[in-house]
Amino acid sequence: MDMQAEIEGRLKSLDYQLFEFEDESHLHIGHAGNKGGGHYAVVIVSEAFRDVSRLNRQRMVKTLLNDLFSDGLIHALIIKAVTPEEYFN
Repeated sequence: MDMQAEIEGRLKSLDYQLFEFEDESHLHIGHAGNKGGGHYAVVIVSEAFRDVSRLNRQRMVKTLLNDLFSDGLIHALIIKAVTPEEYFN
């Protein structure tokens, strides 16, 4: 599975202006507790995050990817979820 395409496609509903993806799995080979899922980092810039707390922004993203976590395809995900003003200014 192309994890970048999978995550990017699932997050389209956030109508993002910018999506960045980084696969950091190679940094965690042999890491305790990792049962094979990937380690990823994403940056999502979207108006959907306006007036939403940082915690709820994280929840919005994780909800869209929930089954990828439960199926063991994602072990860890770093999420930077910001508005266009927060990112571009």
